[in-house]
Amino acid sequence: MRCNAEVIEPKGHATDLFSDWAVEYLRGRAKVKDQPFFLYLAYNAPHFPIEPPVEWLTRVKQRAPQMDDRRAKNVALVEHLDHGVERVLAALKDSGLEENTVVVFTADNGGSLPHAQNNDPWRGGKQDHYDGGLRVPFMVRWPAQIKARSRSDYAGLTFDLFPTFLELAGAKPAADLDAISLVPALKGGTVTTPRDFYFVRREGGEAYGGKSCEAIIRGDWKLMQNNPFSPRELYNLKSDPQERTNLAATNKKMLNELSAALRQHIQHGGATPWQKPPLSCSP
Repeated sequence: MRCNAEVIEPKGHATDLFSDWAVEYLRGRAKVKDQPFFLYLAYNAPHFPIEPPVEWLTRVKQRAPQMDDRRAKNVALVEHLDHGVERVLAALKDSGLEENTVVVFTADNGGSLPHAQNNDPWRGGKQDHYDGGLRVPFMVRWPAQIKARSRSDYAGLTFDLFPTFLELAGAKPAADLDAISLVPALKGGTVTTPRDFYFVRREGGEAYGGKSCEAIIRGDWKLMQNNPFSPRELYNLKSDPQERTNLAATNKKMLNELSAALRQHIQHGGATPWQKPPLSCSP
């Protein structure tokens, strides 16, 4: 770990350490309550390795002795994470900053199936372009504006948080930004701007061969590849939310429409290299 440029070796579980540091930061911010702040708290739980504290795992096993050991470790790790979030929110309240602070809780991808995580009822998981790999929890807490337990059916992307925070801070993003501010939804309305959801995945190793695979969602329809060498798959997410019936062979019109849209996204993204090219391509 590092603290700024200094390499450090703190003792304890990462979830506890991150929570401690966040609580300490919020207590410091309480001394300058009229000054806005931004805290990015990136827990590594429930990422693997699945290593919950022993006392949290013991608690789960006592409560559910029939639970598979791998699953019990996941449950304990998440419950320990929830406790860390609870501590941070309590510090926010104790510091007098709760009412007008926007708190967002989300994740970067669906759970990892080989590590006994579960994304039911959605198909697939981490590293998939099926919805089990793309859908994540997304919760926003803003007591001064958002009514408790309210919900929105708007589907967005994690990077929509960037223009959202900019708007709340009184700034404007670049006009050509793909992301869309969620402020209207946070204030009880909805976001009406039409858009595609575009996903791209690149990995090293033989399974990807240096290539990428993409997916696009437009309205109720999704076109995807789940790895660079698999056929295209087409699903209607409204009638088939579990993505069981591939319509690529029977709905050529939608297949062609989304294929053309996907090519445009790929060409646009290709303008920005994802890694520096090698100095030489010779063997």
